[in-house]
Amino acid sequence: MRHASGRRRRTLLAGAVAALVVVAAAVAAWFLWSPGAGAARGVEVMPVLEPATLSVAPGDVVTLAGGGVTDASFQLSQALWSSAPVVALATEDTLAEVSAATAGLSLPLLVVPGDPGEEDTARLASELERLGTRAVTQAGVTLPAGIDVEHLRASHLKRPGDAGVTPHLLVGDAATRDLAEAVLSPVAGAADIAAEDPRGAVDVIRAIAEDPEAALVVMGDFADEDYRWKLETVLTGVELPGGGQLAAPGKLYVALYGHPGSSALGVLGEQGVEATIERARAHAAPYEALTDMTVVPSLEIIATIASAGAGPDGNYSAEAEIATLRPLVDAAAENGLYVVLDLQPGRTDFLTQAKLYEELLREPHVGLALDPEWRLKPNQVHLRQIGSVAIDEVNEVANWLADLTREHLLPQKVLILHSFRISMTPDLDRLDTSRDELAIVMHVDGQGAQGAKQETWRALHDYAPDMPFWGWKNFYDEDSPAMLTPEQTMANVNPTPVFVSYQ
Repeated sequence: MRHASGRRRRTLLAGAVAALVVVAAAVAAWFLWSPGAGAARGVEVMPVLEPATLSVAPGDVVTLAGGGVTDASFQLSQALWSSAPVVALATEDTLAEVSAATAGLSLPLLVVPGDPGEEDTARLASELERLGTRAVTQAGVTLPAGIDVEHLRASHLKRPGDAGVTPHLLVGDAATRDLAEAVLSPVAGAADIAAEDPRGAVDVIRAIAEDPEAALVVMGDFADEDYRWKLETVLTGVELPGGGQLAAPGKLYVALYGHPGSSALGVLGEQGVEATIERARAHAAPYEALTDMTVVPSLEIIATIASAGAGPDGNYSAEAEIATLRPLVDAAAENGLYVVLDLQPGRTDFLTQAKLYEELLREPHVGLALDPEWRLKPNQVHLRQIGSVAIDEVNEVANWLADLTREHLLPQKVLILHSFRISMTPDLDRLDTSRDELAIVMHVDGQGAQGAKQETWRALHDYAPDMPFWGWKNFYDEDSPAMLTPEQTMANVNPTPVFVSYQ
């Protein structure tokens, strides 16, 4: 490496090179050229300074109170940086200028008044001292005499290597986002609006999935303990079929219903695995032109089958082995389909059966359905009575599934409650819909004449006005005069369901 001045005598060249080698071996390579008289002569070089050091690590989640741009800039500095030999300073008026000039330089950017008062000076001096700052680059700021630092031009700063961490900032409104993006410019961070639920911030999730070095910073008074686990889920980068980590609203699931290898239980079992995937896609495709929702091809797989006989365990339910269901579940994951496991528990309870399939329910694209028609009381048998389920049992399953989802940082899961009679789900007004780990769907699966089906649909809506989401079933053989077409389903079933299944 040579100095800009080529006018030094040859007799000094060897000594100068030797000195530079010693310096370069001792410190990291971020070079700052003095703008003073020595720099004008091209012969004076400031000491080599260490690069700034980020205090956050990949996967970290940091929450900040936020406030005005000045408060926000200081909070970000304190949260992100443990040391910074050089700091950028700006006023609100010069923030855009300084942000652009320092983009990618990996240093803190503090916003201060153009003529800092006593309190502003003390705050700035304290932060510069904490960071070990020896120089600033700034625009529009008049520093008090008590702050003794060098003044540098941003153009004289050498860009460092990769900082190793990318901060993703989540804020509550557009104005805060714009200011935060300017403050984050030197560290190449990004800011997005995600005040209500970050699991719905598809762009953030995808950016994180593509960046293994991402850390999340949330700024604002909307952040609480519940919000924090959602941020940790976002950091996994895992998306549901159809995008994002929220199952609903905004999506329409179109599903084949049945059991693998059994054509008697629904169209899902009428063909092999690959053909089932393609048939599910073919059923979903016509809906894409009929709705603004994201259409998600799906499978509702009967995992436990109501049985005419008691069976070895005496519960009148045949539980499929995980190995039987796994090929379809895996194929669905590979092809972007959602899966719901349907339980017909007979004389046992829904939670006992749900736990049998915990391995599959830990998959992000797998939800659960409870079918009260096939939930028997002691001494009842199928087809002689229509079953029902106590609301406490439903809540027990919902809380277990929600806890499983939270524990494993999984995207929101669909939980379906099948019904075609009010008596199947007594005391539904006590259904716990507070766990937003779940999107709970009342699925109206009556069959027969279309007029009767519509009456059932309206009756259940009157019975459960607070149900978050609704589903509808079309039967190939049992509906009359014929099964609804996709166009008729979307036009005649109101309000619009989020789950449409075919049996």
